[in-house]
Amino acid sequence: MGISDLFFGYSQQMQPSRLAQLKGEFVTAETSIVSVNKNHNNYGLSQLEKARLQFLANNWVASQKSFEIAYQQVQAQEQAAKIQISNGLQKVSAVVTNDNAIGYEIPSYEQGMLHSYQALNYLYQGRLEGALVEVRRANLVQESALKTNQAELYKAQEAMADKGLNANELNKNYPSMAGLIGEVKNSFQNAFTFYLSGLLYEAGKQSNDAYIDYKRAIEIYPNNTYLQQDVLRLAKKLGMHEDYTRFEQKFGPYQAVNQENSGQIVVIFEQGIVSAKQEASLNLPVFNTRADFKFFTFALPVYRGSLSTLMPLNIRLDEKSYLSQEIVRLQSLASKDLQEKLPGLVTRQAIRLVAKEQIRHNLSKSGGDVGNILASLYNIASEKADTRSWSSLPDNVQIMRINNIEAGHKTLVISFAGKKEVINVEVTKNKTTLINFTAIGDYTGYQTINM
Repeated sequence: MGISDLFFGYSQQMQPSRLAQLKGEFVTAETSIVSVNKNHNNYGLSQLEKARLQFLANNWVASQKSFEIAYQQVQAQEQAAKIQISNGLQKVSAVVTNDNAIGYEIPSYEQGMLHSYQALNYLYQGRLEGALVEVRRANLVQESALKTNQAELYKAQEAMADKGLNANELNKNYPSMAGLIGEVKNSFQNAFTFYLSGLLYEAGKQSNDAYIDYKRAIEIYPNNTYLQQDVLRLAKKLGMHEDYTRFEQKFGPYQAVNQENSGQIVVIFEQGIVSAKQEASLNLPVFNTRADFKFFTFALPVYRGSLSTLMPLNIRLDEKSYLSQEIVRLQSLASKDLQEKLPGLVTRQAIRLVAKEQIRHNLSKSGGDVGNILASLYNIASEKADTRSWSSLPDNVQIMRINNIEAGHKTLVISFAGKKEVINVEVTKNKTTLINFTAIGDYTGYQTINM
């Protein structure tokens, strides 16, 4: 942890990079990230930011290497958590500074996106097997989180209560993030990772595995009509008669796909970037070392505002128009993740504030007014909210699928936010042409590949 991390929040340090990203200047955005060594608390997060920006710059090899380093950090943290050594040492230092002294633990929703982008890196390098390894890892992240999430939430809430902290008091004073969280039930279930997994399994001729993951995706996003048609298509193809009947009753009739004599286009549309965390100050009563209540000022991270307006991508092909549909709102997952972590954040900060108050009290005895003033100034300056998160991720991801396209050279007219762009793609018989379209600020760009 550097001096800048102690007194300047992560969101503040990342602002130059985010501004460059909004302009589509991805190389500049990458070089604007504060350089840290492998022992730094933010090293894994730094690699995530770089990998995402390298991905946007179509630098698949560099992005792959950066994501691999970030994944190694995840593995190291998991091992450290098992033996409870590394985290314990870091949290001792955090008692006298702030949560930025703790190594950044990459949350489940970010891990899922790590593996999803890594899968695309492998795909764009013509390495489908490597891509399939990554989507399996992404699925394991969600499965693991599903098993442990609720127990971890209860544990954090109990720890907060043990410190005499009132959850209702916290909820009353903490800014509401309901408008950002929306309807998501937890922070880790991501329909996009399952959908991408299904796409890649189909490219690898593994229809059963694809069907399983499309079904997982539609449990999260049941109103996405492209997902509805995917589960109907594979249920029919695989002879899943009971599933097919159930899905047809729920979603309506299947629109037949002539896969033998045509190709299809699938669009992954990434829009915007997630909001940066900000700092919120609030006063909460806490038991101090003399076993009575005292009000302390907490500095907590928060996402402010509401969800940005969702704008679909419009594609015109052969006199027909198609609109993309949302499959994940990463801003909602990020906000829900923060909400789930609040009890732990508040508990750690309460312990820290009481410890700092005790240090101030001792210094005022030994150093008089000067010691008291110096300790008070340090306490105020060092208590900064932990605003770290993977801030170069898109706000949302949408999908589109166009079936029954005659093989050959195709011209697509893409419309978004009042702008039009014409792109040419090659559609191959019995193949999927994948278009990854990105819109960030004033920038639009795309990448295509036949799978």
